[in-house]
Amino acid sequence: MRRRLLDAAAPALAGLLVLTGCGLIGGQDGIPGATITLVAADYGSDGHNPSRAYWNSLIAAFEQVHPNINVKVQTFSWTDIDAKLAAMIQAGQCPDIVEGPGFGSWAQQKLLYPADQVTGGVTAAELLPGLTMAGEQGIVEYGIPFVASTRAFLINNALWRQAGLPTKDGKAVAPKSWADVEQAARRMKAAGVAVPLGLPLGPEEAQDEAFMWAINNGGGYANATGRWTIDSPANVATLTQLSTWTDQGLTEQNPASVDRTALYAQFAAGKVGMLNGMPIQLADITNHHLDVTWAPLPTAQAGQTPQTLGVADWISAFNPGGHDRQIGAFLDFVYQRQWQVKFDEEYGLLPVTQNAWDQVHDDEPALVPFLDALPNAQFVPADLPAWSAADRMLRSRMGQIIRDPQRGLDSVQNAVDQAGE
Repeated sequence: MRRRLLDAAAPALAGLLVLTGCGLIGGQDGIPGATITLVAADYGSDGHNPSRAYWNSLIAAFEQVHPNINVKVQTFSWTDIDAKLAAMIQAGQCPDIVEGPGFGSWAQQKLLYPADQVTGGVTAAELLPGLTMAGEQGIVEYGIPFVASTRAFLINNALWRQAGLPTKDGKAVAPKSWADVEQAARRMKAAGVAVPLGLPLGPEEAQDEAFMWAINNGGGYANATGRWTIDSPANVATLTQLSTWTDQGLTEQNPASVDRTALYAQFAAGKVGMLNGMPIQLADITNHHLDVTWAPLPTAQAGQTPQTLGVADWISAFNPGGHDRQIGAFLDFVYQRQWQVKFDEEYGLLPVTQNAWDQVHDDEPALVPFLDALPNAQFVPADLPAWSAADRMLRSRMGQIIRDPQRGLDSVQNAVDQAGE
């Protein structure tokens, strides 16, 4: 399993635009004029609070400082972005910048600038060291961290008490093992809770949900040497357990058809008892006046050390357009503290620069447990060239995998093995 040790904050993919030509007029800073293209993931929910508004605001401010550099932005949902990005790159229509995960295959194809070619000294110095290490392929950093997140186990205390489960000071005594989770889910089901245990295994984030359970059973997608372990016995056992809970009616009816966003909305509506949660839910929890408990992710066996998922979303700078200087100027602007903090606060995410980290740590006490969890978080192997293919398969095939974990995981493993990984 690939493990990343982070010094601080750390987390998925983007889409594309057609390249536009360079201008010929240089700016006051000596950077030639150009139009550059940015493709970014949409962090909004069901059309609400779209990320495009953030980027439009940032770009307007940037273009006032750099009037000779025009930035065109396009955003895609997380469920669509992989396919759109792959199709456009295959057609030779690379953007200049992609905000999201999955830099490994692009780096292998030599489509990316090394990070040190497009990040200035001030920006590079502010980026959290552990995250920049996670963006390396070999000894070269290609993935530039943009935002991060960690996960924790989230319990609706009202539903927990409704099921007569043990509490302390009115709060849930959180399950520590999978046996505890199952017992609590059974009690909740008997008490009439609609979804005792939420499992969002739909295409939005199936790969991360499965990974969270797997790393707490000794599994993961790759080992420390970079060899794929997708069909390991631990992973098969993990997916088998999730399938069993589904068959027993302890989860939503068809987890592979339920995305994280939809399940989070159900949790906010008071219909889900337990799930693996993240900071983006904090606003909904407050707005719906929910009484909740956050706890470490439960482990397969009692007494094991809980593991947590770290999610890093990346910026990748593409080289076909030859716009390294324009990209560098834009990224230096993107990583200014005010823009980092604005994005993180807007979407309940964690910053990746030290100055923004310090401000969020002081201003947002609800985020402190997630910030503090990052040093020992585990990350999916986004640096491996075949990760983008594995990611797509895990997202799109989870319905088949959950029905037959051995066969399903074998098919993904065989595909990445045939890709030379």
